[in-house]
Amino acid sequence: MAIPQRRLLYSASAAAAIGLLGALDVARAFDRNALWSIVHDQCVPNQEQHGDPAPCARVDLQGGIERGYVILKDLVGRTQYLLIATARIGGIESPELLAPGAPNYFAAAWRERGFTERAAGRDLPRTAISLAINSANRRGQDQFHVHIDCVRADVQAALRAEAARIGEARAPFPNRLVGHFYRAIRVLGAELGVDPFVLLADGVPGARAAMGAQTLVVVGADFGDAGPGFVVLNATSDFSTDLMPIRGEELQDHACALARD
Repeated sequence: MAIPQRRLLYSASAAAAIGLLGALDVARAFDRNALWSIVHDQCVPNQEQHGDPAPCARVDLQGGIERGYVILKDLVGRTQYLLIATARIGGIESPELLAPGAPNYFAAAWRERGFTERAAGRDLPRTAISLAINSANRRGQDQFHVHIDCVRADVQAALRAEAARIGEARAPFPNRLVGHFYRAIRVLGAELGVDPFVLLADGVPGARAAMGAQTLVVVGADFGDAGPGFVVLNATSDFSTDLMPIRGEELQDHACALARD
């Protein structure tokens, strides 16, 4: 059967349009300042001028631009959100994060976990929620952001099995998590009263001088009689020698299988 010329022209146009959209997506993927542009040029101005955080889900400027943050739905996964600083901060290596009185962005990210729960369509136990920041050599954006999403089910199971052995002194976690070794420390409390960045910088020899090589993950925990808390995990990523460089986000599940249990 002959294919009508109009259909051929339409198919060619559609293919060209799809190709153009794909090219734009690729270009956007290589724009390491894309998050900063969204925050600085769209979310913050929209909030200040119109009381509307779009395209972000929330803009919090209670402490001013230098201490504020936005919550943005990530394009990857159905439950992943990002907490992004409204100040111009590069990432985990930025000295601003360790300055006296610096905002505790991880604590804020934990308070905003409700966005992930609503996207999952159900309340989630604290043990299902994780917060992650990638090392400088394994991130795709150069604006500070924390990934908020579900933890992988196998990681949750490993942390639960070893909960009694995780103490208040940082020590190597006994098993690999997603193929990598991490260090773990227990933090008690329903909320994050300590800043994980400071905890890392002061608790791992050499970390303060080379924070960019670190990856940091916080997972909600329940320590039984000791009460609720968190497991704070970190690992050092050496891009020059690691065959599989470590990326804290690997411990998260952007499909949130735990929400289906």
